[in-house]
Amino acid sequence: MRHLGPGSALPAWVEALDLAVFDTAWGPLEDHEELWLVEGLGYARWSLVAVVGEAELLRIAVTPEARGQGLGRQLLANSSRALQALGITQFRLEVRVSNTPARHLYEAEGWHFQGIRKGYYRDGEDAALYGKESL
Repeated sequence: MRHLGPGSALPAWVEALDLAVFDTAWGPLEDHEELWLVEGLGYARWSLVAVVGEAELLRIAVTPEARGQGLGRQLLANSSRALQALGITQFRLEVRVSNTPARHLYEAEGWHFQGIRKGYYRDGEDAALYGKESL
């Protein structure tokens, strides 16, 4: 697993996966963002507010051919541990209410459902809010 820090350009395959999964690519990492990736297969992109020990999972994606092999779980677990080593203790994310596989993954990894954000996505779908605290 490789790590890219703030200001890093994204590999072309990450941008292509962004487009395929989310219908939009975000581009270079901003000053408060970190990315963990498994070359050519998947990535997890986080936004950090390190001064207060918080991180938000912005995006996690795995290529269709690599799904169902535990790569999403690996990306989530390894990036979370790396963030904990940086002093992050509070983790947050939003996910489409209809994204059952992702919601099952988060719940299996100890994330807790915290509510609904109505009409969060451009198409009007609600987001399920999840959080997790490290010890």
